[in-house]
Amino acid sequence: MKHAKDYLSEANAAVPRISAEEGMAIHKKGTAVFIDVRDSGDVAKTGTIAGALRIPRGFIEFAADDTTDFHNPALQKDSEVLVVCAVGGQAALAGKTLTEMGYRNVTNVGGISDWIAAGGETES
Repeated sequence: MKHAKDYLSEANAAVPRISAEEGMAIHKKGTAVFIDVRDSGDVAKTGTIAGALRIPRGFIEFAADDTTDFHNPALQKDSEVLVVCAVGGQAALAGKTLTEMGYRNVTNVGGISDWIAAGGETES
């Protein structure tokens, strides 16, 4: 029987995590897709990474699957994808899902508070 910590350990092993500063350098290039997987209420409270897609973790499979009517065309399997959440756990889990769906370059940039504290560009 698996527990939440088991899923999180597997996700952290499958999806590399980088610092907010490393994420900011990638963001500055403008070539990566950033996804905030928090729900809209949490995003409304803190804002999110400038230009980030807002796709709640519970909807990521639909948005990432190009065979559904809900596919977000910004998500391509060969794109560099960075995932953020509140502290990094949901981002890791969503990132693992994306890798299982065939996305080849997925990174966990951790929590939005780290991004904000590091001076990362945000939007409401």
